[in-house]
Amino acid sequence: MDWSHFTAVRVDERDDRVVATLHRPHVRNAIDQRMVDELHELCAYLELNRRVLILAGYSNDSDGGVPVFASGADIAELRDRRRDEGLRGINAYLFHRIARLPMPVIAAVDGYALGGGAELAFAADFRIGTPRMRLGNPETSLGIMAAAGATWRLKELVGEPLAKEILLAGRVLNGEECLSVRLITELVEPAELLHAAHRLADRIGHQDPTAVQITKTVFRMPPAAHPEVDALAQALLFESDAKFERMDAFLAKKRVKKAAKASPAAP
Repeated sequence: MDWSHFTAVRVDERDDRVVATLHRPHVRNAIDQRMVDELHELCAYLELNRRVLILAGYSNDSDGGVPVFASGADIAELRDRRRDEGLRGINAYLFHRIARLPMPVIAAVDGYALGGGAELAFAADFRIGTPRMRLGNPETSLGIMAAAGATWRLKELVGEPLAKEILLAGRVLNGEECLSVRLITELVEPAELLHAAHRLADRIGHQDPTAVQITKTVFRMPPAAHPEVDALAQALLFESDAKFERMDAFLAKKRVKKAAKASPAAP
């Protein structure tokens, strides 16, 4: 796939994963319509071509050296949006699409992830951060609300009391605080951030991709759908070639270990 026409997102495609780096450093990676459109195009590709997605933010000296994942929605655009744009849920529907991608999404968060940037991270299946990350939703200070998923995803992730403190009182969490409430799965130094994201993608890559995809789909089903949806999903997987291949390999390895233990030691 040729991604050279992208300007707001840089894409590095590999065999089993795609790294998408938000790239608007002159405005601290603020999410504008161009970035939304490019991420939709990337989602359309990933919906047809099963890959793990790693999301990261690009920073350089133009912002004073302050690292940024995404500083939020582009306020210059947001200022002029009215009721009709609000009803379109521009960021909300994009983040919903990202969350529903077939394979897991990993957000590698360094520096500021505020407003829409935080909500983009919340839409990921995994978040890895650094000690200097700063995550929060200051929308109410601008006279609006966090309407791209934070009002319900954040409550699921960290619980109602802390979610209210972030959404209603403007609390911003640092990396240690994010780790303590399991909002991120790992805290690493900035130089190790992408390496950690790739290590996690490697672990996912060792699993059967169809089993991962179906597990992710079943995981987000409402409680009322269980256990019937689990049985249907398992029935599909029971017929997959990968199930027989992987289980045969497991049993063969087990037999070899058993035989090695039973063999008398060489004199």
